[in-house]
Amino acid sequence: MKISFGPFILDFDTRQLIRDGREIHISPKAFELLAALVNERPKVISKAVLQQRLWPDTFVAEANLSNLIAELRAALDDSPRTPTYLRTAHKFGYAFCANASDSSGWPGADARVVCWLQWGDKRFPLESGAHVVGRDPDVEIRLDASTVSRRHARLVVNTDRGVLEDLGSKNGTFRGAERVTDPIALADGDQLRIGSVQVVFHMRAHDSTETQTHQGTST
Repeated sequence: MKISFGPFILDFDTRQLIRDGREIHISPKAFELLAALVNERPKVISKAVLQQRLWPDTFVAEANLSNLIAELRAALDDSPRTPTYLRTAHKFGYAFCANASDSSGWPGADARVVCWLQWGDKRFPLESGAHVVGRDPDVEIRLDASTVSRRHARLVVNTDRGVLEDLGSKNGTFRGAERVTDPIALADGDQLRIGSVQVVFHMRAHDSTETQTHQGTST
C-alpha cells in the first residue's frame, strides 16, 4: 500500500517516506505515527489514543509524542503555525489535514476482500466468512497485546455487512463507547476497541449496477 500527498509517498510495505524518489529518514515510531494519522485522515486522534497505539500498555511522557510530531514536521517541512500536513487540535490531539490518495489501489484487484480492520499501519484484509480476533498465533486477526484475550471476539462479514460479537473476553469488546454484549452490526469507519487495542472497521466499496428490462412494442 502506498499513500501519496504533496511531493511525498508513504510506502507501508517498505516503511519508507519518499520525496521525489528519495527516501526521507524518519524513526520507526515516527513512521507509525504518520501512518496512523494518514489512515484516519481527517479525523483528529487524541493524544491518549496515539500514545496507546505507539507504546501499548506502557507509561510514557507526553513529550515523547510531541517529539515525534516535531520530527515529522521537520521531515515534511511543515509549519506548526500554518500546517500543510499535520494539524494540532490544541489540548487534545493531532490530525493529518492534507489531501491524500491511495496510489496502490488498495485493497487491490482481489474481489474476495470485502472489508478490513485497520490497526495503526497494519491492515487485516478479510474475505466473506467468520474471523476470530485475538492473541493466539492461529487466529485470523492477531492483535498481540496483553489486554487482548487469546480468542477475544468474532467478526462475521460478507459484501453487505459486518457483525461483531464478543467471545467472553476478560477486558471486553467495544464499538465506540458501547460494550458489545450481543452480536452487533458494524458500519464502515466504526471505531472498535478490543481490550485496549483501538482498530477501525472498513467496508470495501462495491459498485452496484442496475439492470433495466426494456419491452419492445410491436406494430
